[in-house]
Amino acid sequence: MSTLSSPQRALITGITGQDGLYLAELLLSKGYEVHGIIRGQNNPRRELVEQLVPDVRLHTGDLTDMSSLMRALSVSQPDEVYNLGAISFVAYSWENAALTSDVTGKGVLTMLEAVRLYAGDDLGKVRFYQASSSEMFGKVQETPQRETTLLWPRSPYGVSKVFGHHMTINYRESYGMHASSGILFNHESPRRGEEFVTRKVTKTVAKIHLGLADGLALGNLDARRDWGYAADYVEAMWLMLQQEVADDYVISTGISHSIRDLVTIAFDQVGIRDWEKYVRLDPQFLRPAEVDTLVGDSTKAKEVLGWEPKVDFETLVRMMVDADIEALKSGWK
Repeated sequence: MSTLSSPQRALITGITGQDGLYLAELLLSKGYEVHGIIRGQNNPRRELVEQLVPDVRLHTGDLTDMSSLMRALSVSQPDEVYNLGAISFVAYSWENAALTSDVTGKGVLTMLEAVRLYAGDDLGKVRFYQASSSEMFGKVQETPQRETTLLWPRSPYGVSKVFGHHMTINYRESYGMHASSGILFNHESPRRGEEFVTRKVTKTVAKIHLGLADGLALGNLDARRDWGYAADYVEAMWLMLQQEVADDYVISTGISHSIRDLVTIAFDQVGIRDWEKYVRLDPQFLRPAEVDTLVGDSTKAKEVLGWEPKVDFETLVRMMVDADIEALKSGWK
């Protein structure tokens, strides 16, 4: 680790996503020197990163390109590496399973190997975090799901995350690397991509409220998820790398809600009770293999890390609707 005279240094892949942005803000607030890997010189989200976290130093790199990762490690000299980069939209993973496997699955191996080679004989000098996912549980074998629950993924994305998860464990056990995985259940925020159902709902409801849209198309309203706030969850990532011993942790609220609950609260925030007339069911949004109910048991995280979620589901949804209304008004003007 760094000496006391110099700040801790962290390298984040996937820094353009909601988690990367919140994590960068958290680490900067703790005095870290933060570096981020961004894919492509003309990445459309580069400007957003530079606007929200201008103190982050950006490096061009790609999880499928070992040499670019080695360069980023050599320049940033990190004490902690947070591997958040992935093709993370589950629905897309059926359309392009090969690319999802290369980036979300094999990309973890490439990053782990790059860190191992960079660390050389002193494997303890870099601590590694892998963003695992509740989608790994898929066809759930017990409820709630915990660290020991059998993994049964139901999408190419989930399968890829299982590969990365087990590879992280393998590098920890084979090489003694300080490599931890956070099995994060769904976590949302106003920064969530618009392709995800939570943000799709809150932004469309905001548009309906402002007279910019007249309907919302959705798939399975009865699918249930354990939803938390992304800014809470990145704190758990950081806490994992502060432990003397690396391990895997489920990060969740322990409470599940349906898409129907999400829609009800979002419309209620704009004063609409009879939301059914605005919503239509569209078969194109149904998954080939649905994951019906996910709910996590984060007892281990509470006991070992001292972590608990702070923002509840209803507060989160209302926050997202309000943020979308304000953003639309700003753009509208």
